[in-house]
Amino acid sequence: MWHLKYLVLQILGLGIVETLAYQCAPSSFTKFLPANASVLYAIPNGPNSTFGNPYNLGYPTNATNLPPFCAVLVNVTSSSTSSFTFGLFLPDQWNDRFLAVGNGGFAGGVNYLDMGAGLQYGFAVISTDTGHNSTSFDISWALNLPEKKIDWGYRAMHGSIVLAKQLVTAYYKSPIRYSYYSGCSTGGRQGLKDIELYPEDFDGVLAGAPAWWTTHLQTWTIKLGTYNLPVNASSHIPVSLFPVISAEVFRQCDGLDGLVDGIIVDPRRCDFYYEALLCTPTSNASACLTSPQIDTLYHIYNDYVDTNQTFVFPHLELGSEGQWPVLLGGTAPNALGTAYVQDFLLNDPTWPYTDFTYSIVQLADAQDPGSPNADDFDLAPFHAHGGKLLQYHGLSDALIATGSSVYFYTHVLRALAPQGLALHDWYRFFLVPGMQHCGGSVHDAPWYFAGGGQAGMLGPGVHGVPGFEDPAHDALLALMAWVEHGQAPDAIVATKWRNDTIADGVLRQRLLCPYPSTPVYAGGDVDSAASFSCGAVL
Repeated sequence: MWHLKYLVLQILGLGIVETLAYQCAPSSFTKFLPANASVLYAIPNGPNSTFGNPYNLGYPTNATNLPPFCAVLVNVTSSSTSSFTFGLFLPDQWNDRFLAVGNGGFAGGVNYLDMGAGLQYGFAVISTDTGHNSTSFDISWALNLPEKKIDWGYRAMHGSIVLAKQLVTAYYKSPIRYSYYSGCSTGGRQGLKDIELYPEDFDGVLAGAPAWWTTHLQTWTIKLGTYNLPVNASSHIPVSLFPVISAEVFRQCDGLDGLVDGIIVDPRRCDFYYEALLCTPTSNASACLTSPQIDTLYHIYNDYVDTNQTFVFPHLELGSEGQWPVLLGGTAPNALGTAYVQDFLLNDPTWPYTDFTYSIVQLADAQDPGSPNADDFDLAPFHAHGGKLLQYHGLSDALIATGSSVYFYTHVLRALAPQGLALHDWYRFFLVPGMQHCGGSVHDAPWYFAGGGQAGMLGPGVHGVPGFEDPAHDALLALMAWVEHGQAPDAIVATKWRNDTIADGVLRQRLLCPYPSTPVYAGGDVDSAASFSCGAVL
């Protein structure tokens, strides 16, 4: 399959280049790779194609509705005991831009679904498998393999970016004009970690709900789980009571912004009265909490603070109860915590979570296996490169406490303000009321803005914001407008479709505001973003 380049498209300013020169075949790419890298395949694909890998444990869903492109898979030996693979989509009609997409949890595999969404914008897109093939909650691949941990921590992402850029430039015989990144959760962490270590990799980064503090996030996951264990304890709150707690939270907190609409704009403004849930002799036992259960609830809604009043990790927010079953509903803490300690930290799969103490957090900090922590808050080199960072986090996220993103933002502020660097010009952070982990929401709160991984939540062939293809509604387009035209995102509109189905039509839209401002209702249709403005400060 040979391609021709139509320069007239560039002359007319359409920004799309139909590509040239090299055949979509392994031989076209091998000569541009170092000796430790090899092309596993290069496959041409026609219009309306589908692409994926049924053996991809982390990302088994195929990308669909794809435009013509060349799919490349490259394997890279990273050490004597490790290697990683990256996938690369090269569109026939290229927009002169590069996009890397992130991963989730501890999953290994090429994220073809997110690659497909990026391809439909016209990007040359890459994703790395981070050096293994597994589901998000399986960490057994890391046991006694320190080099694989490094690949997952940062090496596979950066190594894939460097080689993929070389292949893109060679394939099109044209330089990359702008480079972008989009990812959520582990994907958010990967983006932050990369610009801390390699500030020139990207011009713009879209980082959602970043799992940036691995050594504290995974250990907090265990601590959080232990609050509600064992299941036969008097303090245990059964999953059946989570909706009861949620209903009381919304009864007390929903209307503080002037609207009773199922959306808690700022849970930290709510002075929640726990004892409203307390059982009395006349209470329905299935709709109230005992005193020991109230104690458990208090722990869940308050920061994890340990020895000598040391802050370890922030609390779950009021309004996050809809996702509590993931980390609080089991007979043991979630594997994202226990397996991290067993397979990543101690290399001892027999370690019982009942042995957890603050010493585990201290050991994790001391060793930082794989070096995944993205905790270098001095982002001055990324700023000096001209980079733009757009971060977001759902206020109803119960997998990664929302406060961890607030902590990151404020610590970047503390690091850079003394250097005279204002954040607002290049780093903006958006809290998303009602959004859960990376996507989805409670009480039909608008949550979609084409963030990392969101398109695939609506369907395997979706990209952008259907019906609203502009920077006001699409966070990736907003980032591009900021990087390329200096148009900073003063707000972003989030969308909620009925039943999260595009064909069913838009149910609500709501304004998202850059931290520390919040959306303020100005009057009119409560389901229209035009009825809100960014004004109040948290």
